[in-house]
Amino acid sequence: MPLVSPTALRPEDARRYREAGHWAARSLADGFARTCEAHGDRLALIDADFRLSFAELDRLSRQLELGLRSLGVVPGDVVAYQLPNWWEAVVTFLAAARIGAVANPVLPIFRERELRFILRQSGASVLVIPGRFRDCDHRTLIGDLRNRLPQLDHVLVARDEAPPGMQSLAQLVDSSRGSAPQPGDMPTVDPTRVLLLMYTSGTTAAPKGVLHTHETLMAEVRSLERVHRLTPADVTLMPSPLTHISGVIHAILSPALLGTTAVLMERWSPQSGLRLIERERVTYMVGAPTFLQQLADDQCRKGHDVSSLRLFSCGGADVSADLIRRARRELGCIAKRVYGSTEFPTISTTDATDADTMGIETEGRAIWPAEVRIVDDVGCPLPPGGVGEVQARGPECFVGYADAALNADAFTADGWFRTGDLGCLDAAGYLRITGRIKEIVIRKGEKISVRELEDLIAQHPAVAEAAVVALPDANTGERACAVVRLHRGTLTLAELTEFLRCQGLAQQKLPEQILVCAELPRTESGKVHRAALRQQLLSER
Repeated sequence: MPLVSPTALRPEDARRYREAGHWAARSLADGFARTCEAHGDRLALIDADFRLSFAELDRLSRQLELGLRSLGVVPGDVVAYQLPNWWEAVVTFLAAARIGAVANPVLPIFRERELRFILRQSGASVLVIPGRFRDCDHRTLIGDLRNRLPQLDHVLVARDEAPPGMQSLAQLVDSSRGSAPQPGDMPTVDPTRVLLLMYTSGTTAAPKGVLHTHETLMAEVRSLERVHRLTPADVTLMPSPLTHISGVIHAILSPALLGTTAVLMERWSPQSGLRLIERERVTYMVGAPTFLQQLADDQCRKGHDVSSLRLFSCGGADVSADLIRRARRELGCIAKRVYGSTEFPTISTTDATDADTMGIETEGRAIWPAEVRIVDDVGCPLPPGGVGEVQARGPECFVGYADAALNADAFTADGWFRTGDLGCLDAAGYLRITGRIKEIVIRKGEKISVRELEDLIAQHPAVAEAAVVALPDANTGERACAVVRLHRGTLTLAELTEFLRCQGLAQQKLPEQILVCAELPRTESGKVHRAALRQQLLSER
């Protein structure tokens, strides 16, 4: 059943982007065909010992496209995949794009509750799964859900045996070997249609289905090409899931459109990451601070050759200036901040001319032609230095949610996306994120930035990582609880308080509680899972 895709995009914005050339009348399939023609013999993808050239990636995605068409998939149908960082995820995405179908990546960590919601709302007619991955047999998981998903016609199993009622992905691909599309069977893909349906990892509510078109995603890749100076010589290491926006952009779309090479990691470890950087001569990475921190820590101890690494764009979670400085020193690359979300993949960063100075303390400037503004509680733009909600608009922004009822709260009447983040712009347009609108502690009516506290706590020499959580308090409404992972030794609340006072922090901002833990809970993409952490603390009271 084709996806009915509501759009929050204003017609005047779409017209403006097309007239300016930010949106071209080309689909991802068109762009991929050009890349394969220009770089057919070059390496597109590395998955452990499995290597695919662009010509081979073109062949496999064409074969799966024909296989999916034989199953009845038509433009607008949703093809979901819940796969690890395997080459099959890339081929599935590209095959869906060639048909004009909608690719729906689903995080491998999702289980019955999330899967039931996502597959029902998306109306996916095809789902690609691993047989068994880590501690989960996905065949059993989805088998138990099938009778509650009547629209799910086909389940394809990768790298394992398919039980009755499911099919082998490899066999479907092989069944089209040597086949060629017949004239008229391959209609032109409409680039204005939805290409990607990606669900944000919901924590306190149901996940939100984010809709991107061929146009928005291709505009994103082209903007990154300019600001990061990406060329076919770049090799990207991808530890983030290919079911996350970073994985889709940098390991699927960038190779398909720019001719870069993607190196996939099924399971992250800093030792494996360093070995891959050295072996594959990786030039570029993008990921959460966890990845950068662990690479820098391990590089200090092991001394791998990472001389090929020229750039690490760090985002997706709070990034401390100390981490950026240390990573530059230990890894010898340009480490810098980047800011974005599933809805608006890359809003701001620094480029080669200002990364050394402004990529440490700020999230950079809006990547042209994107725009950023800061507004107060009633939506009025604030002058430089004013702290308020960060709003953004541009050709890379998503076109709405699968649940159209969510769009009114997500966009302003004049087309700006409400990020839900707090921040400020300086006179030169550099953005500083100070926290989430909901990631604050409200003590006696006073709003305290979680981000500010975390940045200061992270500078304590004993602290490896910190997260601040707002907990209910009968006397003050909320109190700030600092949860820390230590490099060594111990840390008491009195010691932390004295350290923060020496940093000039106001008395009313000091945390009232500290907890030391071995690890902080994380999402699959490496972010601190704040909701899970808060729930854990509440349950232990």
